[in-house]
Amino acid sequence: MSTHLNDLLAEIRKCRVCEKAENPLPHKARPVVVGNSKAMIRIIGQAPGTRVHASGIPFDDPSGDRLRDWLGITRKQFYNEDLLAITPMGFCFPGLDAKGSDLPPRKECAPLWQDSLTQAFPNITLTLLVGQYAQKQYLGKRRQKNLTKTVRHWRDYGPEVIPLPHPSWRNNVWIKKNPWFEGVLENLKSRVSKIADQLADS
Repeated sequence: MSTHLNDLLAEIRKCRVCEKAENPLPHKARPVVVGNSKAMIRIIGQAPGTRVHASGIPFDDPSGDRLRDWLGITRKQFYNEDLLAITPMGFCFPGLDAKGSDLPPRKECAPLWQDSLTQAFPNITLTLLVGQYAQKQYLGKRRQKNLTKTVRHWRDYGPEVIPLPHPSWRNNVWIKKNPWFEGVLENLKSRVSKIADQLADS
């Protein structure tokens, strides 16, 4: 598989592996991924939801609005591929469960693409691990026993990685129960602002 970023992203966008799996995707695949070789921040989330599946634009929903607020950046900055790459654990909307919640990311996706993506982005200085699936993949045994403790110990993972909860409305109660998270966001906004300023000055 090519490690050249443009070729790699093209391969991902053409991927239809989950359509042909034993337990196939319940709809046509539409991989969603963005970024270029200049990107300095990488967001690794869960998988697209229904709105993102329809638009093909990552975080094009209320979760994206909250995430942009957490980062302290505008929508225009968020979709500036010189600043941000968005490479979720699953590139296609996985479908809904019986309760109407998003299913987990497809298991086929991460083993196929994540290592190659990590190697292909040369300028990433900050990686945001949004949700438990990304944290399990990238922190491994270093993560805590649950997401809350992992996020609370964010300083343990070095300045280049920050674990975050998913910005979904489903986490409203979590956010209210964990006021210390505001301190994480203050640091995050400061880091992102410095990177954005660095890009603007380049």
